[in-house]
Amino acid sequence: MRKILAKEVEKLVNEGKKLNIIDVREVDEVRAGKIPGALNIPLGLVEFRMHELDKSKDYLMVCRSGGRSGRAAQFLESYGFKVINMDGGMLDWKGKVE
Repeated sequence: MRKILAKEVEKLVNEGKKLNIIDVREVDEVRAGKIPGALNIPLGLVEFRMHELDKSKDYLMVCRSGGRSGRAAQFLESYGFKVINMDGGMLDWKGKVE
């Protein structure tokens, strides 16, 4: 599984790069703030909503600490999606939130 650090993601966001971020935290967790532009698909719904994703795109998976997003990344990889897990999750995120 490919990984990226939160500070690297923050740099890309600040540079205006278009990222396809999927936040797999629960809805109540996301209410506290998410990376701008991130799509919330709780981990338990990834299997049922993966039809909404495009296999030609790279997806950046995010959660609170990196564990759930790692599981989501492994699951999506097994179906042929290109994914990167954000190590440390939102606990390591120091950038803007929406």
